[in-house]
Amino acid sequence: MKEGKVYSKLVSQLKEEAGQLFLVIDPPNQSPELAGKVCAIAQKAGVSAIAVGGSLGAQGKLLDDTLDAIKSKCNLPTILFPGNIATLSNKADAIYFLSMLNSNDPYYISGAQTASAFPIKKMNLEVIPTSYILVEPGRAVGFMGRAQLIPRNLGYLAAANALAGQYMGAKMVILESGGGAPEPVSKEMIALTKASIEVPLIIAGGVRTPEYAFDCISSGADIVHVGSAIEKTKLESEVKSKLEKMVEAVKKGAKAKQ
Repeated sequence: MKEGKVYSKLVSQLKEEAGQLFLVIDPPNQSPELAGKVCAIAQKAGVSAIAVGGSLGAQGKLLDDTLDAIKSKCNLPTILFPGNIATLSNKADAIYFLSMLNSNDPYYISGAQTASAFPIKKMNLEVIPTSYILVEPGRAVGFMGRAQLIPRNLGYLAAANALAGQYMGAKMVILESGGGAPEPVSKEMIALTKASIEVPLIIAGGVRTPEYAFDCISSGADIVHVGSAIEKTKLESEVKSKLEKMVEAVKKGAKAKQ
């Protein structure tokens, strides 16, 4: 499958930057207007892309309105981060075509993908085949996806899943601790997983602080997702400050691993 514009651009940027931060917007957690304002701040702060979606409720008119608001305020690429087959919109630029490799339910491995394939094609969305691997504690997405969570101290299991995903055609790998997790996956797990694969590695869940962002990137991750840490910040000035510090930590982490 030919690589799309969004994926190709991000990979090209990674060759120069060695680290990126994506802001995660979960539509039910803020109004479309607020999402647009936050994304405008994110672009100025140096965020590389906006991932839009969540475990529950990111669908329909709310999803479309949120994407419209984001695009009216910034020109960063928007990538759907689906929690279910309803998280689809032709207003996005691309979609993580997720397969939850360690789910106990075939629906989340290949069933949802089959159900959404034709709608995605009709929407002409750029598809980014992505292996989605759930690590303890997993939180809501682990519960909803019926995941057999990978223990935090067994990094080789994450690495094996990631490598299997790459062999099956994944263009990205996400190690996910779950939205609102107290901390991201361990530095050891990140290093072992990245050493085992050749595609970009994303760390999601628990990247609450600049220190965590630095640890993830310096340990080998290519991209970090940041969502809950920004959602819980009410003042625009604080959002700006947090994102700038996060981006700076990512840049320092990228330099540290070179």
